[in-house]
Formats: sequence, C-alpha cells, structure tokens
Amino acid sequence: MPTRFFLIILTTAAALLAAGGLHAQEYPLKPVRIVAGDAGGGSDITARLIAQGVAGSLGQQLIVENRGGNIANTVMPVARAPADGYTIVIYGGTFWIAPLLEKLPYDPVRDFAPITMATSSPSVVVVHPSLPVKSVKELIALAKARRGELNYASGPVGSSNHLSAELFKSMAGVNIVRIPYKGTGSALIDLIGGQVQIMFANAVSVGAHIKSGKLRALAVTGAQPSAVFPGLPTVAESGLAGYESASTQGMFAPVATPSSVINRLNQEIVRALNRTDIKDSLLRSGVDVVANSPEQFAARIKSEMTRLGKLIRDGGIREEQ
Repeated sequence: MPTRFFLIILTTAAALLAAGGLHAQEYPLKPVRIVAGDAGGGSDITARLIAQGVAGSLGQQLIVENRGGNIANTVMPVARAPADGYTIVIYGGTFWIAPLLEKLPYDPVRDFAPITMATSSPSVVVVHPSLPVKSVKELIALAKARRGELNYASGPVGSSNHLSAELFKSMAGVNIVRIPYKGTGSALIDLIGGQVQIMFANAVSVGAHIKSGKLRALAVTGAQPSAVFPGLPTVAESGLAGYESASTQGMFAPVATPSSVINRLNQEIVRALNRTDIKDSLLRSGVDVVANSPEQFAARIKSEMTRLGKLIRDGGIREEQ
C-alpha cells in the first residue's frame, strides 16, 4: 500500500511538472501587442523592425499600436494590461526620467518589468565654427576662461540634449548659459546661424551640417564610440572622464509578467535586433543596437535614475509649466 501510494504521488507530480513545462512552451498563443509612440517616430520605427524580425521565431505576430501624446497616454494602458506578455511597450529614456521632474501616474520601477534596452543614440557635441575650439578639452578651458559668456541651445526641460548639457556643465565645473527652444529644428537654425554657440544634438539632425562644415563636431556623448559617427571620440575619452549620456529606447511589460515570458521575449527581441539587416536599418536612422538582458536593463535604469536624479535635484531643474 505505501508503495502504491508513493507511485501515485510520483505520477501526479510528474504530470504537474509536464503541464507546467508545456504551459511555458505554449507562450505565445496569440499575437503580441507592442505599444509605441507617434507613427513615424523613433520608437515606432524600432518597434516595426523588431516586429518584422520576431514574427517568424516567436510563432506569432507582434502588432504595433501607436499611441501618441504624452508619456502617460502611451504607457498607462500597458501598466493596466494583464501581466501575461501579450501587451508590451517601447519608450525612450524620458519614461524613467520624467517622473524625476514632475508627478506622473506611474512608477517606472514599481509598475513595469524591463525586457531589454533596445537601442542607444548618443548626442554629438557640436559648435559653431566661429567658436575657437576643436576638442572637448579646449571647450572646457574656454568655458572656464569665459565663465557665463558661452551658451548652448536646448530643447524642453528634461529632453536628452538638455540633460546632456547640464551633466556636462556639472561634471566639468563650467557655467554655460542655456538658451531654451521648443524644438530642435529652430535650435539648429540658430546654431548654424551663429546666434547660439554649442549644442548637444541628435546625431542624425546634424550629420549633413557637420559634413558641409556648417558645424564642428567635438565628440559623442555615449560611453562608447558610435557607429553613427565612426572616428569621433567620446566626451569621456577626450577631456571629461566618466561622462556618459545618450537617448535610449527600452521595452517593458506589466510588472507581474512571469519571468519565463520576459525571458522568452528578451531572447526573441535580442535575436531580432542583432540581425545584420535590422542593425543596418537602425544605424541609418541614427541609433546603435544595445539588446541587453532584463537584469542589465534594470541596473541601467536604476543607475540613471540615481545619477540624473541628483543632477536634477542639485540643479533645481523642474518641468516647465
């Protein structure tokens, strides 16, 4: 009798384990919805390339849904969605930086599970050719010699080019005056025209102007040299050790999504991002592929929120009303 009872327990346990394994293997059983920002924007382009690259190996389609407007309008439907891996979101770094500037209805750590940091796009430190500097080291020296006389063009508060410049000022110990603009287009026009002197600009937006000589590039702001601007040094290696700033795009699921589902999504998305054709397409749009693990992405978010949170507090930076 004890032996028979033991066999029944063993058989039941084996059946349960098999069912659990089958359940994990079954995901996904239907299309996965990936929420992105405005159609034609950076996150939309990346999402559609990933959707094309993942569909075959995942066994289901990734359907891109565009939700424009503010951050909350894009991410909150995902926070409220069932935590089953069928609704995910891609968004830029402002997703976890914006809550440091203003009160928002979500917490990037409490409400979301990181899948992968998909891409990174460093800014380029560019100056008007009339500014007598050809390196970051020379720019820092000039800014210290002419304290408060130099200026930089900036997008809205909390934008990548704004925080990149403020981080540079803080780490270099220089006073460069911010000239705010509503958009990068008007900022670039004034930079090219010489009305402003410096900008931490999006790589794609300034590439042609650098080639034509209308602007001078000093360095890229990422931790590593960028394939977008081969041969251009980083800020860190050309005069400001430890400096790093870049626009990023990351993918998230609702926080309670099972780790097995997160890992499956990560595996498929990373594989797609590392495809040569997808890498090349993203490079042409001005971004480098990152494609890291959920753990590495979570650590990056924590590090950035700590570092930029201090910068924002110490600098008294607040969202413009």
